[in-house]
Amino acid sequence: MTARLRRVWWWVGALMGDHDYARYVELHRRLHPGEPVPTEREYWRDRHAATDSNPGARCC
Repeated sequence: MTARLRRVWWWVGALMGDHDYARYVELHRRLHPGEPVPTEREYWRDRHAATDSNPGARCC
């Protein structure tokens, strides 16, 4: 039962974007070694700003 709850919790986190910053940090360190990694707060601020400035396929 506990394993199922963990999988469900991980899935919900993936839907909400909880794992996005960790993947971003990994990619940033691989592609830009030696450069400082933005904080999680900076990452989300920039990501939301980019989405707001280029809405793409959003309905509203």
